[in-house]
Amino acid sequence: MSRPSQAQLDMDALRNNIAIARALAPRAKLLAVVKANAYGHGALAVARELEARADALAVASLEEAAGLRDGGIGGAIFLLEGVFEPGELAEAAARDLWLAVHNREQLAWLEEARLARPLHCWLKVNTGMNRLGFAPEDTEASYRRLRDCANTTGEPVLFTHLACAEYLDRDTTDRQLDCFEALCAGAPRSAANSPGLLAWPRSHLDWVRPGYMLYGNSPLAEPHPSAAGLQPVMTLTSKVIALRDVAPGETVGYGGTWVARQPSRIATVAIGYGDGYPRDAANGTPVLVGGRRAPLAGRVSMDMITVDVTGRADVGIGTPVELWGRGLPLDDVARGAGASGYELLTRMPGRTPRVCIDSAV
Repeated sequence: MSRPSQAQLDMDALRNNIAIARALAPRAKLLAVVKANAYGHGALAVARELEARADALAVASLEEAAGLRDGGIGGAIFLLEGVFEPGELAEAAARDLWLAVHNREQLAWLEEARLARPLHCWLKVNTGMNRLGFAPEDTEASYRRLRDCANTTGEPVLFTHLACAEYLDRDTTDRQLDCFEALCAGAPRSAANSPGLLAWPRSHLDWVRPGYMLYGNSPLAEPHPSAAGLQPVMTLTSKVIALRDVAPGETVGYGGTWVARQPSRIATVAIGYGDGYPRDAANGTPVLVGGRRAPLAGRVSMDMITVDVTGRADVGIGTPVELWGRGLPLDDVARGAGASGYELLTRMPGRTPRVCIDSAV
């Protein structure tokens, strides 16, 4: 019998979320981001579902792309950071990948390479994120070089990344888009990440690049009507495996960080930071036990957590527990851990089984 902790993946929710993305920008093509193991959900299972619903998939490295190709994904796959050394260009060509080009070195490698087939490329421009990309004043010449390179095919897409689109009260996004729109007139363009797609229609342009929102979570700093219909794809679950009565003054867990102030009932749940639950979750972080919220009580262990279920006659051995998902928003847990939902999802280890739930099957 395996441990009861698992990450249930709702394929209906995934389809719902990409449909929302499509509806928000119906005239744009869609690049679905499945990097970091599809934000912890399982890249191959997610890619198989999204391949027919997106115009292309995006990953962060050649290794991630190879895993998808080897798993049978035949559609367009884009390397968001391009290649990291010139020797990777041959494999990128052999696997028919799309490439980002974000610096002079990558552009030179591409011009000097001898490849079996040309590559479709996107040119990245830095409009204020200040991580990757050509400076605005270098963009036009670099774009022409990429377009005219013998190792490229098709019209390059010009793209940039929005630094503050999750904050609706800042002017950073408008300033970035002003800069971006002034460059390379007529080139196909992409600017919208998840927050751009949800809240900045001006950013939709020719291609949108949703990631986090596809998995059912809003990246925005405040509620927004565009995000209201998103449904969580991952529900992290387990079960109660022990119950214990604790007297006033007794402590629970490593370091004795939780102290009983009254006669208390403590449920031990078979999940811990080895399964992806955040070790830094504080006492009081909500846990859904038998469909009702209960507070975390004591430090998170590698394989177990403890929860205060005082007064809960309905809780017994085997009672189902939800750590986040359909009944408990991911952000509520992230706040308790002093983290972001992005971190909790992408840190999900391979030890935790992913179980796909699909009404269409």
